Amino acid sequence: MRPLTALYVPGDRPERFDKAVASGADVVILDLEDAVPERSKAEALANIVAWLGSPPPGVSVQVRVNEHAAHEIRAVRATGAAVGLRIPKVEDPRELDGIAVLAEGLPLTALIESARGIEHAAAISAHPAVHEVALGEADLASDLGGTDPLVRDHLRVRLLIAARAAGLPAPMLSAYPAIRDLDGLRADTERGKALGLRGRVAVHPAQLAVIREVFAPDEEDRAWARAVVDALEGGGVATLADGQMVDPAMLGRARRILEP
Repeated sequence: MRPLTALYVPGDRPERFDKAVASGADVVILDLEDAVPERSKAEALANIVAWLGSPPPGVSVQVRVNEHAAHEIRAVRATGAAVGLRIPKVEDPRELDGIAVLAEGLPLTALIESARGIEHAAAISAHPAVHEVALGEADLASDLGGTDPLVRDHLRVRLLIAARAAGLPAPMLSAYPAIRDLDGLRADTERGKALGLRGRVAVHPAQLAVIREVFAPDEEDRAWARAVVDALEGGGVATLADGQMVDPAMLGRARRILEP
């Protein structure tokens, strides 16, 4: 099942690790990067390594490491835990070659957070160690200096095309930083969904319900998808009961809606 929600947890707050698991997020992201001050990074790594020694069963976990921090990757890998690694500020696929060797098969999420990274998004997405890509929208806004929603939409679509062309799933949306602005979160998440992205990372458990509601297909969507799949079972073109003409090009969207 494709995850729709992910929750960041600072690595220097180990008392929140189990709470994050209990939040119901599809993925728990233990953070060593932006959420952790420099003075606490060693402690945060020790906390994460200790917790990964016996993580709760059935939970999907990723660790966001720091840029150029090979020791963090080695430490996470040495736990033997089946986790993913989120690699920040990826700008060139060649950067991932050495990281992939250190990761020893752990799946990588490449975070693209600069104009240079956007220009190389297709090659980064095609790297064999990369299982998904994501935008760092705050860093990109700082790099580009553009705050108009059109800029954000353009970047999201650029990454979506790069991901799908490489056979990767549609990226999840970046975190929405205004924790208390749930209406703003909903509006921006709906916009991201309309652009073709699927799922969103959160920085607070209160955001998870909104994200889940936006991306969960309603019964009208499911009814349409079932009708399309049934109508096109034999191939060719068909007409639904409401008069809508459908063809095999619509099957991909219909099947994604019906995913469990």
